[in-house]
Amino acid sequence: MHFSIPETETRAGEGGNAAYVAYNIHVNGVLHCQVRYSQLLGLHEQLRKEYGANVVPAFPPKKIFTLTPAEVEQRREQLEKYMQAVRQDHLLGGSEIFNSFLRKAQQETQQIPTEEVQLEVLLSNGQKVKINILTSDQTEDVLEAVASKLDLPEDLIGYFHLFLVREAKDGAFSFIRKLQEFELPYVSVTSLRNPEYKILLRKRWCGSVRSKQCRRLYFLVMPISSQTVADIERGWILASKEQHRQLKSLQEKVSKKEFIRLAQTLKYYGYLKFDPCITDFPEKGCHVIVGAGNSELNFQVKLPNDQIKEGSFKVTRMRCWRVTSSVHKPQALTLHVSQVPVNNGTSGPTAGKSEVKLELAFEYLMSKDRLQWVTITSPQAIMLSICLQSMVDELMVKKSGGSIRKMFRRRANGALQRSDSQQAVKSPPLLDSPDANRESIAKVSSKLSSVSLRPINHSSSSTDIRANDFHGNFAFEGIGEEDL
Repeated sequence: MHFSIPETETRAGEGGNAAYVAYNIHVNGVLHCQVRYSQLLGLHEQLRKEYGANVVPAFPPKKIFTLTPAEVEQRREQLEKYMQAVRQDHLLGGSEIFNSFLRKAQQETQQIPTEEVQLEVLLSNGQKVKINILTSDQTEDVLEAVASKLDLPEDLIGYFHLFLVREAKDGAFSFIRKLQEFELPYVSVTSLRNPEYKILLRKRWCGSVRSKQCRRLYFLVMPISSQTVADIERGWILASKEQHRQLKSLQEKVSKKEFIRLAQTLKYYGYLKFDPCITDFPEKGCHVIVGAGNSELNFQVKLPNDQIKEGSFKVTRMRCWRVTSSVHKPQALTLHVSQVPVNNGTSGPTAGKSEVKLELAFEYLMSKDRLQWVTITSPQAIMLSICLQSMVDELMVKKSGGSIRKMFRRRANGALQRSDSQQAVKSPPLLDSPDANRESIAKVSSKLSSVSLRPINHSSSSTDIRANDFHGNFAFEGIGEEDL
């Protein structure tokens, strides 16, 4: 997730108190909460007390006198870097101190009191589930409420995610983001003030979850299995007319084993599809549809000559990846990022407002000693990054002999705890910006196979303008001579 503080506001103090500066914290370009310096200082002190001064990054110092506009801008930049550093730290960013602070701030900013409400959750097959929750319930609470409504056993909850999506009139939807532990789903969706935005329950892609687990999911959650048929109808899974007919027949007959066996043979089964976007591979400016699943990113590329090419980039051959954002200002005046969400869930251009451009770039091992940057320009770049991280986490859990379902948080005595297998999956450290044109020799760790697009031009991403989110890949592996 991309944290930023692109703007500040001067607010009048209550009860005759002096005016103060409020800092608008954005997540993925959309306003999450508005906080004062003193509130962030309180968060910092709590983190220092819990984890120690040597772990928590430095915090902007207090000032005795009223800040000048230049000092306000300097503090805004410092606070933005501080929030990014905390979030990117595995220990601090995943802590209940940090997440509860953001949840409380989100609720206070949107001025939504704690009360019982009914929330509608969309299923992939078009069905809707209504659950009774509190407005202050966090993502895990809402997920558990949906699971209870669907009679989903507790040990299988980890195979599902809640997503914020935008539903079109034809029933199709665009993925905005996976709901996070630091947000309140009811507040997140209602604060958008647009009925097109929904919360969707979807089974996560079947990367390492391909056989027994998927069959259990089908046995126990029959409505969710309709996700497969729905994905076929919207073109996310490829199936012939005969295969489609067979699947519907097996679904009507409740032939669960046969349904799953057939579904798993279909191309792109378990993949998450993204909206059409732009890539610089194999040529700059190519239109592409990206799918994430089975430990890879799949590209369906339309070249400038209208030729269609397809290929896949294995997660195990991505050395690292980064998310970059740039702001394009249409006027010479000082502008702020719009808080008005568009169909991609990020801030969109409105009259007199800035436009945010997001890119995901990954450094890929094309051959034994040649790394190349591949860039995807998409409003869903951060969502793509989250998918990559989830697939890496799955691979690391498998490598350590752990269970996928133990990756996910469980509540113990009211506090969020991580399982032993998840403790072993550490978030990759931040990396220094590598030279995009260099060639390095990767160590051979195991035999890998990958189908990749053949590059026509070498193209690298070097257009970082604003914040960088770098992710090293602990699942990165080399290529042996036998793989070439």
